[in-house]
Amino acid sequence: MSKGGGAVSGGAQKGGKKKNMSAYVIDCAKPVEDKIMDIASLEKFLQERIKVSGKAGALGDIVIVTRDKTKITVTANDTTFSKRYLKYLTKKYLKKNNVRDWLRVIASNKDRNIYELRYFNIAENEAEEED
Repeated sequence: MSKGGGAVSGGAQKGGKKKNMSAYVIDCAKPVEDKIMDIASLEKFLQERIKVSGKAGALGDIVIVTRDKTKITVTANDTTFSKRYLKYLTKKYLKKNNVRDWLRVIASNKDRNIYELRYFNIAENEAEEED
């Protein structure tokens, strides 16, 4: 039993590994339609703040941030990228722009890879206070 023989067989098994790719979407339709926030500034914020290998802003080909009219897509190639980290950064952006009191970040009921920015239900809270 030589150590060299074991290393060759272990290396052959790892060669067939799939690439890990994950894509997450932030849907900003309601705040953008109401002109509360600018989607381009959120895209820029994410590009500057997402950390890859411990360095912020050095995305390279590993993490790609793209923008549509009301949606931002973050695609991570060959790396583990946490959906929770994306929520954390989005909440940080909302706090920085002083809209965190009116908007919240919620995972979509339809697809779990989508976050939606929604308004807090203030009307329900006001009805409870009147009773």
